[in-house]
Amino acid sequence: MTVDGKVQLSIVLRTFAAQDPGSWAHVIRQAETLDRAGVDRLAVSDHVVFGEDLDAYGRPEIGGQAGGTQPTGPDGHWLEPITLLSLLAGRTSRIRLATNVLIAALRRPVVLAKTAATLDVLSGGRLDLGVGVGWQREEYEAAGVEFDRRGEALDDTLAICHALWSQTRAEFTSPRLRFERIHMMPKPLQAGGVPIWVSGSVNPPVARRLARYGARWIPWLGPAADLGVEVARMRDALDRAGGEPARLQVVGLLPTLSNDGGGLDIAGTIAGVPALVASGATDVRLTLRAPDDPVQHFDQVSAVVAEFRAVAG
Repeated sequence: MTVDGKVQLSIVLRTFAAQDPGSWAHVIRQAETLDRAGVDRLAVSDHVVFGEDLDAYGRPEIGGQAGGTQPTGPDGHWLEPITLLSLLAGRTSRIRLATNVLIAALRRPVVLAKTAATLDVLSGGRLDLGVGVGWQREEYEAAGVEFDRRGEALDDTLAICHALWSQTRAEFTSPRLRFERIHMMPKPLQAGGVPIWVSGSVNPPVARRLARYGARWIPWLGPAADLGVEVARMRDALDRAGGEPARLQVVGLLPTLSNDGGGLDIAGTIAGVPALVASGATDVRLTLRAPDDPVQHFDQVSAVVAEFRAVAG
């Protein structure tokens, strides 16, 4: 399933740096450019704090990605995504604003529900909340959340958000937390609440979250994975979890190619779109190296959007 029957184009903003960049004004300018050029969605990443065992990123058994490496050291600068998206909401008018992905269980659930609802209202209903469990034990320990029970913590967080977004007089009960007769306003502007995109590999807990919260999936797969195979597996898992496989929306990562001059090969990059769509992707997501000149950046992104629309419709 796609939005209005169309495959969407998302661009990931680089909102972290190995060293202090001195200013983050370039991120704001880039977001404004993506908005004006017609990109469907921008996405930003999340880390709150770091420990020093960054090799854990490459361990899939704890939530990392085989062959992956953390892009900064422990003292890398990472902007908090909800705060940043709140600023970008006021500097843009139509582009959707997404987390890719928020380590949601690190936030107190009722505060996250309130924050996300507020941002959705103030942005005119443009927020997408991509969530995942993360890979870093030290980050959970610093937040006072049990790393070995992070899946349960995420389940509570999502259930509480959904309750507060959808119920006038909300209640919730789990082995870890309960409340009743709780009121929270305003509700998100989007019917049904802020759309939840669940990140993860093909496994029963991820499938259960997809079945409950709208079947929007951000695959967390190794570089050698076949997206089409994994989408088929997830549809089967979603069916077993009581979801609707035919409604599954999927993020597909599009690699960027360079031309002989070292710049972006737009045609070569966009040539990879049909294969992603055939594999089941409904949201094609890529990261672009933005030129320093704002005019060149706008021209680049406009050309990417035009090529994308010509191929994807």
